[in-house]
Amino acid sequence: MKKKVAIIGTVGVPANYGGFETLTENLIQDLNEDYDLTVYCSGKRYAKAERKETYKKARLKYLPLDANGIQSIPYDTISIIHALFFADVLLVLGVAGAWVLPFVRWFTNKKIIISIDGIEWKRDKWNMLAKWYLFWAEGLAVRYSHIDISDNEAIQDYTAMRYGTLSRIIEYGADHTMKVLPEEEDIAEFPFLKGDYAFKVCRIVPENNVHTILEAYAQLASNTLVIVGNWTNSDYGKEIRKKYGIRKNIILLDPIYDQRKLDVLRGNASLYIHGHSAGGTNPSLVEAMYLGLPIISYGVAYNKVTTQYKGLYFRSLEDLKILIEQVTPDSLQVVANNMKTVAEKRYKWSIISNKYNYLIQEALGVREKAPVISATTDLNYDTLLDMGVAHLKHQDEFFIRR
Repeated sequence: MKKKVAIIGTVGVPANYGGFETLTENLIQDLNEDYDLTVYCSGKRYAKAERKETYKKARLKYLPLDANGIQSIPYDTISIIHALFFADVLLVLGVAGAWVLPFVRWFTNKKIIISIDGIEWKRDKWNMLAKWYLFWAEGLAVRYSHIDISDNEAIQDYTAMRYGTLSRIIEYGADHTMKVLPEEEDIAEFPFLKGDYAFKVCRIVPENNVHTILEAYAQLASNTLVIVGNWTNSDYGKEIRKKYGIRKNIILLDPIYDQRKLDVLRGNASLYIHGHSAGGTNPSLVEAMYLGLPIISYGVAYNKVTTQYKGLYFRSLEDLKILIEQVTPDSLQVVANNMKTVAEKRYKWSIISNKYNYLIQEALGVREKAPVISATTDLNYDTLLDMGVAHLKHQDEFFIRR
């Protein structure tokens, strides 16, 4: 009989734009023959008329809560408790409901795999109370899961240094994206497709450095920038849209959930700019890499590891302006080729799904998470640096600089 796996912590499926949602969509597609899958979904995001009992052979369970923000805590908590009645393995995406995991471990034999989703407590969007909770929940998630997942080597280094455990690295896939040539109606709707333009798609929050990117293009009026994002969800987004939306060379678009339309806009850009300064392996970055776009990204460890140090990086407004003004077409083509090569090797959904399949099988056979203390802990810090441990040399890159 198939083992039962509950996927917890996503908005739900069918997936709109979102990393965990796209991950879940591909997992249920690739693993539905191996496991009896259940996905918890937010009833706030799916109208009753469009709700399904099953999707790609996975059962769907709806909760009358949002999957994000403060409601993510009861959303994940209720999902975890409900899953205890049937699931063999709980695949929990995010740490919002981690406070309940000690009780799951103490009183049940359910197996827990959790993805900590980057260093969530470092994000500027959270107030101090939320940051404290997420910091505390992160520790519980690592301690009380049977297996914890990092989506980036830099996050793995962070959890190893902080918690003395070895997180498993599984990134995101990107081969659901396609290079789509614009048709006449696309150009009529988006005339900038006829020329060169830089592109970015993201949540409009400070840690994504949207303000820095917009200011760079405001000062470089001969260059065109297109950004897709949720401008109306925060005062920050509303303010910068009002300030920069009047510029002729800056085009600010509302969220686009149609995959083809997004692929047309992104895939035909001459440059992709990735400003994320917190998190781990970001789906929008690996998607741009898979499309073979030249990439300028914010110079933190997560982005450098994701691009295998083969992209272009900025840490300030002046850095970004210099790159935009001085980089040559030939240099951009080299970067684009490197990004495509890395993505082809690392960021395919078949690879990602196989990794999750392996971890589920491992979790079913493990009783306790063994701490992994490297032999390098016997060495002093200077010796480690002399050995060339890359991330230890750049620990400041785990955190946001202002």
